[in-house]
Amino acid sequence: MTDSDLTRRRALMLGGAAAGAVLGLGTGACSSSHRHAPDAHKAPDAELCVLNPSVTQGPYHLADAPFRRDITEGKEGVPLTVRLTVRDQPHACALLKDAAVEIWQCDAWGYHSGFPGAHPGGTTPAESHFNGTASTTYLRGFQTTGADGVAEFTTIFPGWYTGRAPHIHVKVHTGGKKTAGTYKGGRVNWTGQLFLPDGDADAVYARAPYTKHTGTRTRLAHDPVYRGGGAGDGLMTVTGDAATGFVATLTVGIDPTRENAGAGGASTSPLPSASAGSTAPPDSAASASRTPSAGVTASGPGPSAPAVPRTP
Repeated sequence: MTDSDLTRRRALMLGGAAAGAVLGLGTGACSSSHRHAPDAHKAPDAELCVLNPSVTQGPYHLADAPFRRDITEGKEGVPLTVRLTVRDQPHACALLKDAAVEIWQCDAWGYHSGFPGAHPGGTTPAESHFNGTASTTYLRGFQTTGADGVAEFTTIFPGWYTGRAPHIHVKVHTGGKKTAGTYKGGRVNWTGQLFLPDGDADAVYARAPYTKHTGTRTRLAHDPVYRGGGAGDGLMTVTGDAATGFVATLTVGIDPTRENAGAGGASTSPLPSASAGSTAPPDSAASASRTPSAGVTASGPGPSAPAVPRTP
């Protein structure tokens, strides 16, 4: 056998192995086996189809968010691009086109649109209004995935509120359609939360306008929803810096044939007004009963991370 024959044979073997990874052949082919420390800046680039268990949607979800890429509505903060790649996990982790990705988050001071009475805790100015009224849509929005499976949003790095590390809420819908400026119908296939590294949050919160919110914030190791599992539990890969802005990415695998709206915590009406010294309820009341996505084990892919303290 000549050297060229050996080279060609080796190339074919490597090509077959790569095809096996893409097609989901073998144990764990569609998931990452890596685990990350809470303050890791980047997740591995090798992740193909992270299998994230659904979690509580929290008390701050509102129906009929606008269909748009830029969700800031003039809210000030460190620029953040959120780029979520959606894959069809039961079907070889194929890139999923036309999935509707919905995100919502708090502003730089910890307030959520539509809930002006829910104080974020600590010391902070009152929620800023638009044209003299409280907006019910800032930092909320829908986008559908393209042929590359990607939905992208322009937003700001989220602030914090008592009991929670910085995070962004997310739902992935399929089977519906864009109607009256929002997304209607279909089913919710995955409800998750996207987390950001502590180190990036430290840099962001040292800058205006975040510095106007003072108090003790929760770090990832003590968040009641994040389980310490890196990308498998929603920790995003983050590039950039606090001076120029960040890009945060994550790949998730869903089952578009199954409904999985998340573990409790739903609310579609404003919370009772809170005094300036009170705290907003952490959106983790139902986090103890985490609902895995269809076909996903509750422990997720890879080795289990060490247990971390939980906020009641």
